Amino acid sequence: MVKEYYSKSVKYEWKRLIQDAYHRLEFDTTMRFLKKYLPKKGLILDAGGGPGRYTIELAKRGYNVILLDLVEESIDFAKKQVKKAGVEKRVKDFIVGDITDLSMFRSNTFDAVLCLGGPLSHVKGKRNRRKAVLELKRVAKKGAPIFISVMGRYGVLSLFLSKYEVEDWAKKELRMTEHVKKVAFKGEDYRWVGKYYCHFFDPDELKSFLRECGLGVLELVGLEGLASPNEYATVKISKDKKAWKNWVDIHNKLCTNPTVVGISAHILAVCRKTS
Repeated sequence: MVKEYYSKSVKYEWKRLIQDAYHRLEFDTTMRFLKKYLPKKGLILDAGGGPGRYTIELAKRGYNVILLDLVEESIDFAKKQVKKAGVEKRVKDFIVGDITDLSMFRSNTFDAVLCLGGPLSHVKGKRNRRKAVLELKRVAKKGAPIFISVMGRYGVLSLFLSKYEVEDWAKKELRMTEHVKKVAFKGEDYRWVGKYYCHFFDPDELKSFLRECGLGVLELVGLEGLASPNEYATVKISKDKKAWKNWVDIHNKLCTNPTVVGISAHILAVCRKTS
């Protein structure tokens, strides 16, 4: 069902990260930490990379990239965007595939592995999520950075309140007692965007889970950070250049603060394959 949703949302996903200042926080903050931890060159796997926003950006910066995504429509769209961006030589392959099964790649293949935007949150069941992380780890070279971003539980809960007056889904979900309790206390949402599955992570849960999978966790980052409950206000503030500059500076300094990570709509885990 998640595949069905994203097959109908390819153009939206392509525009999502740059559509406004609020969503741009996720993209710009992710890129800042990629720049901090990526090797200077090498082959990168963009697993669950959708229509290729990160693939193209990294190809422009001189990396070789393989893009993998569950949705064939996303891969087809990415091919066109890669050609349009003039980075065909850097994007080595486009693969329709699932992050729980990367058997098409040999172990220790990639200099870095990305799983950005929340693909892991859409994998149902802890056993399957563990399988996905172990696959991401397996295909990375020893010592390689692995970047995994997920949807944050408390940031999403705050959206229920901030969007209650303007989004029907928020009203419906808050009125479903057992459902909203599962989201709040277990992170389990079977009605994401109305009818799809999503697991929202608590930061401590995420860190423990990744360590159980044998990854060294270097940093957790709140990608939208303090802006998470205030999407509409964030977009308005961005029109004031001085105020926005000050806010971005605050965001950049506080995005790794544990409290800020906890309330973020998306959380980035920067990891390393240690063995």
